[in-house]
Amino acid sequence: MNILIAEDDPVSRRVLEAALEKDGHEIRSVVDGARAWEALEPPDAPRLAILDWMMAGMDGTEICRRLRAAPSPRPTYVILLTARGRKEDVLAGLEAGADDYVTKPFDHDELRARVRVGARVLDLQGALAARVAELEEALARVRQLRGLLPICSYCKKVRDDRNYWQQVEHYVSEHSDARFSHSICPDCLERIVQPQLDRAARSSGGGRKD
Repeated sequence: MNILIAEDDPVSRRVLEAALEKDGHEIRSVVDGARAWEALEPPDAPRLAILDWMMAGMDGTEICRRLRAAPSPRPTYVILLTARGRKEDVLAGLEAGADDYVTKPFDHDELRARVRVGARVLDLQGALAARVAELEEALARVRQLRGLLPICSYCKKVRDDRNYWQQVEHYVSEHSDARFSHSICPDCLERIVQPQLDRAARSSGGGRKD
């Protein structure tokens, strides 16, 4: 996973990089809040960011607020890195839009565990977004079957958007996932099929020689 680290202290930044590279993550590091925001703006920005709370120019909580206030919020999982361990500080960070936090000095195993949690959350969000897209596509297909549909009074063919006439089942199959198996309803059996069978039987019987 691509991870952005924004940390102005070079020693802490290198320790973070080493801890996460051990798990196979690709790391991009910046030294202040302005560069962090610039790195998170593109559509292909890292999906997980570890931001130091206190940075020059723009701190971690301000970046969180900007991410969450974007017109189309990007699914960026943000872990705040902070020396502030008070309950009030933690709540302030979460209310600003952070998803999680790690206090300094951080434990390597705890950090990596919290990053793994973030990766799972992002995977679930991606799967949910894909499912929503599938449902929207299905609804779009259903909507195509609504509205006024020209149908022939005699043969019951329907006219499509290209002004072609086709059988109802063909039209419905093209515009939905419905499939047809043909049968005969009781009314048609009585009015159409049975008389044909009777005529065939009489014709067959009349042609026999005793």
